[in-house]
Amino acid sequence: MIEHREFDNNANSLTEKLQALQMIDTEIPAVIIVMNVVKNHVEYMSPRGIHELGVTLDELKTMGEGYYTTFFNPHDAADYVPKIEAMLKAPAAENVTVTFFQQVRTTLSSDWAWHLGSTRVFLRDSSGIPTHIITCVIPIDPLHHVTSKVNRLLDENNFLRRNQHIFSSLTKREKEILRLLALGFSAAEIAIKVNISEKTAVTHRRNIKAKIGAQSSYDITSFAQAFDLI
Repeated sequence: MIEHREFDNNANSLTEKLQALQMIDTEIPAVIIVMNVVKNHVEYMSPRGIHELGVTLDELKTMGEGYYTTFFNPHDAADYVPKIEAMLKAPAAENVTVTFFQQVRTTLSSDWAWHLGSTRVFLRDSSGIPTHIITCVIPIDPLHHVTSKVNRLLDENNFLRRNQHIFSSLTKREKEILRLLALGFSAAEIAIKVNISEKTAVTHRRNIKAKIGAQSSYDITSFAQAFDLI
């Protein structure tokens, strides 16, 4: 009976908070999303977001986890999901807010567009466990000068994540030779610098190019720069 009352109280509190939010959501210059982190579905989205996605709130709720894979680029999740998980575990008194960039699309055939999101806990149960989070999402103007910088930094992060396992598989000697290749040294010059035969240097160069998928000197240099070898 006590558990039932606690559930009712939490439901009533959610209803009250959502009603208060609905009174001002059209005045807020952002899309407001309330996620149920217990059932892992969208609890509420402001009209602007519903309109842009071309769905109903009931359809969003029915999607469950499919909401994420449909509208958000999974490559970005590695950056912000751990931060949100840490936020959910943080004591209520800390009032943690997580801000992040994410790529959003309105349909499966749409291009990805960068958005800035800011998330915090919206509601907790009687034990202090988070049940809902609220996120404000703002699109980044593609013509803004900051956008190109954000795109470049995020592209670099994506490259690092995709290729970290490849970089880790390189031996200490291969990393050394990769650095020299990126600096423009020939196989003969590398052989002298690391005290190996030219034939061995050529073999290393071939193996390194195969491992990192390099087709040109530019690819070698880009890979070395991404991992701070040069």
